[in-house]
Amino acid sequence: ADDLGYADVGFNGCTDIPTPHIDSIAREGVRFSNGYVSFPVCGPSRAGLLTGRYQDRFGFTTNPTIDPANPAAGLPVDEKNLAEVLRPAGYTSAVIGKWHMGTHPIHHPLNRGFDHFFGFLSGGHNYFPDQLTLDDLSEVTRIWEWYRTRIMNDRDRVDIDDYLTDELSDAATAFIQAAVTSGRPFFVYLAYNAPHTPLQATEKYLARFPDIPDKKRRTYAAMVSAMDDGVGRVLAALRYHELEQETLVVFLSDNGGATNNGSENTPLRAHKGSLFEGGIRVPFAMQWKGTIPAGMDYDPPVISLDIMATIAALAGAEPAEDRPLDGVNLVPFLTGEAAGQPHERLFWRKFAQDAAAVRAGKNKLVSEGQRAQDNYQLFDLDSDIRESNDLMGQSPETARTLLRQWEAWN
Repeated sequence: ADDLGYADVGFNGCTDIPTPHIDSIAREGVRFSNGYVSFPVCGPSRAGLLTGRYQDRFGFTTNPTIDPANPAAGLPVDEKNLAEVLRPAGYTSAVIGKWHMGTHPIHHPLNRGFDHFFGFLSGGHNYFPDQLTLDDLSEVTRIWEWYRTRIMNDRDRVDIDDYLTDELSDAATAFIQAAVTSGRPFFVYLAYNAPHTPLQATEKYLARFPDIPDKKRRTYAAMVSAMDDGVGRVLAALRYHELEQETLVVFLSDNGGATNNGSENTPLRAHKGSLFEGGIRVPFAMQWKGTIPAGMDYDPPVISLDIMATIAALAGAEPAEDRPLDGVNLVPFLTGEAAGQPHERLFWRKFAQDAAAVRAGKNKLVSEGQRAQDNYQLFDLDSDIRESNDLMGQSPETARTLLRQWEAWN
């Protein structure tokens, strides 16, 4: 999901937006109560997800500019993404929806290990078919106009006739059908742009929420509900093909809920763009029927970087030897085969803002900016999930230890 609030799924307590299909992933598998992403904004977060490495290692520190003439603006070609790692293991892969890993031809998904692409290259998009009128990014004349480009089907521009979220769900289930027919194992990266702005929903979904008085929240709810329907259809496709016990399903948001889309991150502090919990702790669930115990709440911190490491281990795929993963295979921790916790520490950096965060156990040290001026706060997340009680004065040595660890990582 894109810009989905922490509190906007049923498995995290949402009451005004039913998400039964998304919730089923947590019910039939595990809910990560301390599930993080590696950056509080879309592009870098997705670069970390797709590589299993802190995106700071390869300079992906901000959203890439939408410039098809700039080969540097994207995921470096010497960084291997999930599809590139899975291909030698026999997998066929698709990215459905939002790419945001560069718009230069070298960064096109079909040039980066994927066998199929149905979606858009930029960081956001309009949802209504009649608003998709531009044939190519070369026709863009002002900021955000790339939201109006026609959808790409592999390398071709195509017209759609349905609400974009529904089109993406159709494309995902069609790819699963094609993969099953071919007999190849598959990887689907279904990157919904919902519920990222613009706030656009069809009456089919708006009609589900007559009792939400706030127009922004009502439209947001409709967008989330459409996405939940799509998740349900993907899960139904796995059931139909009797693949539930052979398929790992992961659901998460790319960052916390944004200030402009009606989302809710309660009880977390702040929102998309922030290194407080509301920017980096996200709805995060994983299902693998028959292997991961159903109905598990897993509290030790995990991070989106773990998805690549988990998938690669399960598929027998080999990441590049000179590009060590920062994520770990989570399955042994969930089945009880591995003791301890997946991570001693997790780190975050916002290079342009000189912002930093580190979490070790229950302790989190965070600077939202001007780090060099000792602008830090320290929190005990076990007792203070809202990050409202700064412990810097009470525990200066803990803060100094965490800062040394962050500086070594940096």
